[in-house]
Amino acid sequence: MTSSDQSASKKVKETVEYAAAHPEVEQPYADLGLKANEYEEIKRILGRRPTSAELAMYSVMWSEHCSYKSSKVHLSKFGKKVTDEMKEHLLVGIGENAGVVDIGDGWAVTFKVESHNHPSYVEPYQGAATGVGGIVRDIISMGARPVAVMDQLRFGAIDHPDTARVVHGVVSGIGGYGNCLGLPNIGGEVVFDSVYQGNPLVNALAVGVMRHEDIRLANASGVGNKVVLFGARTGGDGIGGASILASESFDDTKPSKRPAVQVGDPFAEKVLIECCLELFGANVVEGIQDLGAAGISCATSELASNGEGGMHIALDDVLLRDPSLTPEEILMSESQERMMAVVTPEKLEQFLAITGKWDVETSVLGEVTNTGRLVIEWHGDVIVDVPPRSVAHDGPVYERPYEQPSWTEPVRANSVEAAGLAKPSTDEALRRTVLDLAASPNLSSKEWVTNQYDKYVQGNTALAFPDDAGVVRVDEETGLGVAISTDANGRYCYLDPAQGAKLALAESYRNVATTGARPMAVTDCLNFGSPEDPEIMWQLVQAIEGLSDACQELAVPVTGGNVSLYNQTGGVAIHPTPVVGVLGVFDDVARRTPAGWKDAGQTIYLLGTTENELDGSAWAEVAHQHLGGVPPKFDAATEKELADILINASRDGMIDAAHDLSEGGLSQALVEATLRYGMGARIWLDEVMERDGLDLFTTLFSESTGRAIVAVPRSEEVRFTDMCSARGFAFARIGMTDAGEAEPALEVVDHFSLPVSELRVAHEGTLPKYFGAVVGA
Repeated sequence: MTSSDQSASKKVKETVEYAAAHPEVEQPYADLGLKANEYEEIKRILGRRPTSAELAMYSVMWSEHCSYKSSKVHLSKFGKKVTDEMKEHLLVGIGENAGVVDIGDGWAVTFKVESHNHPSYVEPYQGAATGVGGIVRDIISMGARPVAVMDQLRFGAIDHPDTARVVHGVVSGIGGYGNCLGLPNIGGEVVFDSVYQGNPLVNALAVGVMRHEDIRLANASGVGNKVVLFGARTGGDGIGGASILASESFDDTKPSKRPAVQVGDPFAEKVLIECCLELFGANVVEGIQDLGAAGISCATSELASNGEGGMHIALDDVLLRDPSLTPEEILMSESQERMMAVVTPEKLEQFLAITGKWDVETSVLGEVTNTGRLVIEWHGDVIVDVPPRSVAHDGPVYERPYEQPSWTEPVRANSVEAAGLAKPSTDEALRRTVLDLAASPNLSSKEWVTNQYDKYVQGNTALAFPDDAGVVRVDEETGLGVAISTDANGRYCYLDPAQGAKLALAESYRNVATTGARPMAVTDCLNFGSPEDPEIMWQLVQAIEGLSDACQELAVPVTGGNVSLYNQTGGVAIHPTPVVGVLGVFDDVARRTPAGWKDAGQTIYLLGTTENELDGSAWAEVAHQHLGGVPPKFDAATEKELADILINASRDGMIDAAHDLSEGGLSQALVEATLRYGMGARIWLDEVMERDGLDLFTTLFSESTGRAIVAVPRSEEVRFTDMCSARGFAFARIGMTDAGEAEPALEVVDHFSLPVSELRVAHEGTLPKYFGAVVGA
């Protein structure tokens, strides 16, 4: 609303009765992000014009961010393609605050990834911090104790003047909030590309653990049960965030498109976590919902819609930080660290005693009814009277037109070969290329970022960056645990959104398997431009189609996630970026496999075959700033077989290190495995080159999928190779780990050698060069 609109609303109390009697009043629906047809639909549902409070509710709940109105018809493919095999371990699926997976022994894990992209561009620190806070509350609301977080970041060009502002703020915000919560940050991604200059992506993932019997759902059932708001007071921060900031592209000429970003208080959230867990343990909560996007509008309408269908609320009982807030602002506020619970009358006193013990402010706002209506009063007058499903679940659904962009075919035709890109042919040029890729912004070490996070707080982190996946122990007695990896390659998705989404899943699936965990479930965060552009909408549809097909082929269900649209500025959209997270399970995390070799004298094997697949590769980007052709192939059967080999070899002690091959190909995998513990390696590739019919350059830098390198103790070679042979899976002995005479090095025999010290300088120096040293690291 504009300031004049707000002033008017304060002069005239916008009751339901007044709205019905004054249909002529003009309302600023467009300023709140609603389209004309949506406003007319609201009037049809209500049989009158909405009050200003109702308009506020519908505007945030019918936003793209909350309603998924452009993606809902396509997201249904995830559910339609779920097989009985995929459901085997699924306890809670799509539709709740987060998915829940059975990991055995009565334990369950909940995990989810969400976006906080636009707020993190406007105010990087608070945008990123509250992104972490919001996803953690989703985990709490399922009845779980949060045990870890991860972050998936995309920034503009590393040398752009504005990139440092966003990077410093976002990384500090994630670290500041997560560290204060006492949650280890176990991994993620950091990518730099000019397409994200005006629209950085800040995706955050959280994981929590619980016993099966502790699962909580978001519904308001039981007529007469009390509706209780507890946590931080409601303020003016984040008002309209879901309807405007998270749903439209930026326009600097319209300040109304840039509302205040939410302000987080991690210490308040930490207390809220412990308070919620005690409430759950005391069994005094019937239903619970966190307050994030759309605030009280979301919590009341979703709880009512999921339960008996009715709720009565006294909005003036909401505890406020700012007493000048209007009812509309209270309903739209996205103030952080708040939860809403449904409590039986007989347990209310015990509930209040527990929140009082934790000094968590609490107010009883109303109760569950059987009217089928969400009724909200303000100082005795009814200002909202709506069917809750119409707000929370039955919003607009668009089957937006989509068409393949005309530019895709010329881009795909412009392959590495067609463009005639010069390839290094001498040993010295190959050596230089290995170093250039290792030092490039997207392949260089991310320790500048991860050193600002606490990776080991709580003492249950078994693996973290720079390993292929983060690993957390769940049960101290048995060692039961989980591994999580997230991946996306926007360059692949630009060339082919369906294939790119499949490859994102494949890489994440492979990363989990390299640690020794069995991949079991998926969460995703689909980041795209404007769905009102048919070409962007085509990218989204293709990515969903590709990802849902690949999930079915790999037998891993999507348990939930997020869609973030309108990631574009001035008509320029980001690359389609479907971030895919995979969760895997360990029987015992003691058997985990790290991504690098520690001991000399072990044999290095390359698993899988290599093809001439350089289109969209890191080499094409770093050496030639080229993006064209078609991405590597995806083969689900190969990925599943490779995963089985890696999991069994890890469980049975046949391998001491494993690293997947993805961006940068074999070259980058060897660099990272060598630098993980500073142990060198002597590599010979003649056998592989002859087998695959490739030259040394292609063997080093191709990004063919379904591949990994492993380090095998000499005592386990026969057992390991027999297993691969029995499965008919391609493998080749390509080297030995070697401490070196003077110093360890990565040596490609008869071609070039790179001392570990030189590799480390190149790999670890890039981010500090642009962003400075990390204080205290």
